[in-house]
Amino acid sequence: MSRPSAPRLGPLPALIFSSRWLQLPLYLGLIVAQGVYVFLFLKELLHLITDANTLTEQGIMLLVLGLIDVVMISNLLVMVIVGGYETFVSRLGLQGHPDQPEWLSHVNASVLKVKLAMAIIGISSIHLLKTFIEAGMLGGLPLCNTADALAAAEALSAIGSYAKSCTMVTSEGVMWQTIIHTIFILSALGIAWTDKLMTSVSAKRELAAH
Repeated sequence: MSRPSAPRLGPLPALIFSSRWLQLPLYLGLIVAQGVYVFLFLKELLHLITDANTLTEQGIMLLVLGLIDVVMISNLLVMVIVGGYETFVSRLGLQGHPDQPEWLSHVNASVLKVKLAMAIIGISSIHLLKTFIEAGMLGGLPLCNTADALAAAEALSAIGSYAKSCTMVTSEGVMWQTIIHTIFILSALGIAWTDKLMTSVSAKRELAAH
């Protein structure tokens, strides 16, 4: 059975519709960014393997959380690249492909928006957990770029120690990071509720039409 021919567009509508291909370099650029994150993951993994004997349990945990963070950002990139291209540029023709992502079969702008919000919450959770661990490890250290930090660094250098002499983690910074993470969660809930409301209204209109 032959496919129906596409409707012929006028010059202006054709130009406007074709402008969607201007997004193609953006998605190709994100593929390059994906490659950079693969390199970063391998570098951090090598650091974890080579320094496993000297790292503390908290240090290993921070490195592993960093690896998970890279993976989650990479997943976010895949969702934006594949889902965004499929939604806003052109079909990928993956129907029936054995490796078609399950979420891509019913993706649209609203679903993609909710999935991206949930991915951002996951990434924010990893960053917040890393901050909590660092705050627990570095309690009592002076804030970097202060006179106390310089004095501590000089004292450690004098005895040949390479231990961390200062920290960038502050109670105010942890508080603001927690507040921002909470805002992310509330924003995701708002997006999901709005999407559910719009879907419900659309379903009611379809029932009324029939």
